[in-house]
Amino acid sequence: MIMRKQKILIVHNYYQVPGGEDTVVANEKYMLEKYGHEVVLYNRNNLELKNMGIFQKLMFPVNTIFNFKTYYDIKRIIKNRHIDIVHVHNTLNLISQSVYYAAIVCKVPVVQTIHNFRLLCPSATFYRDGHICEDCVKKGLMCSIKHKCYRNSKIQTAACVLNMKFHRMTGIYSKINYICLTEFNKKKLLQLNNIKREKVFLKPNFISNSNEIIPANKRKNRIIFAGRLDKLKGVDMLFEAWKQLDNSGIELVVCGTGPLETWCRKFIKNNKIKNIKMQGFIYNNEVFSLIADSKALILPTQWYEGFPVSIVEAFSVGTPVICSSIGNAGTLVKEGINGCKFKCNSIYELIKAVFRLSEYENIYESTIKEYKNKYTMEKNYQKLIYIYNNI
Repeated sequence: MIMRKQKILIVHNYYQVPGGEDTVVANEKYMLEKYGHEVVLYNRNNLELKNMGIFQKLMFPVNTIFNFKTYYDIKRIIKNRHIDIVHVHNTLNLISQSVYYAAIVCKVPVVQTIHNFRLLCPSATFYRDGHICEDCVKKGLMCSIKHKCYRNSKIQTAACVLNMKFHRMTGIYSKINYICLTEFNKKKLLQLNNIKREKVFLKPNFISNSNEIIPANKRKNRIIFAGRLDKLKGVDMLFEAWKQLDNSGIELVVCGTGPLETWCRKFIKNNKIKNIKMQGFIYNNEVFSLIADSKALILPTQWYEGFPVSIVEAFSVGTPVICSSIGNAGTLVKEGINGCKFKCNSIYELIKAVFRLSEYENIYESTIKEYKNKYTMEKNYQKLIYIYNNI
């Protein structure tokens, strides 16, 4: 007997600036359709905020907590399209958590992919004032208002706190299911009261790649940094480390722009560093080619991160990753298997990790093996269907 493929409603609120979550949504939609599922996408875009009328702006704080348009839209789609599962990615700001209530009223299971820490932290990052912060988990959400954690505004942070408290009070979070991208992500989510462990599943993001793997002995003696040039990403520490690595013969290629770009260029000039190459902004396919032909990708992040797609992109071309041993990034990298890890605030440990990479003789082979075992479309589909069948 051939079982009918589930009909999936994907729900996603796009931010004004496109990001990694949007790519995940597109990839999963494509994957489900490829495997024969009917997929309906319900989406809003925060760019709509710019064109709101006066009445809409007045109603915005209420709609952020519970959007009745979303509620009735979702109920209608579930009924008319005979939806089996509602899969939510982002609800901020226009969709709101009303999507959960609509699905539950229709007796359709809901699964929410956890892309960040928004259910626990108003800023969604567990980071403020230059350091990791979990005060809202340990001491309560009111801490965030004091520190203006959301957009540096007490009023906007208070609105976030009200939203979080309201939905915690209704108990809605205990009635839905969750997909966490890493074990670290899962551990943090389970700190939220009333979430049942059996409703929390683990499934990483994936990327598809059919490019030829370049052997280790044919790669250039360089390490790639690809990301925003920001203190949050550990860029200043990375440059201080490469100042000491100037005679190592290992080139650091820096791809990206950001608030520290001017500082980076001055640092190179003032210290007469020869082995750091600033590429500025370049397109993803160019970055991907550089990563594929390099000894490693480096990610000296100073915060927990979400799910850095660049890590899995590196794995897909057999490139190991050197990264901080904290948060989600630290969970994805296994010492000696697909990379090296170091204490996030230690320049000395970072330098040791760079040299240690060469000690792992088969790391390029084991890196691509890790990718094939965990991060391909085929493996991802198996995990997603397992989750759908169990909710």
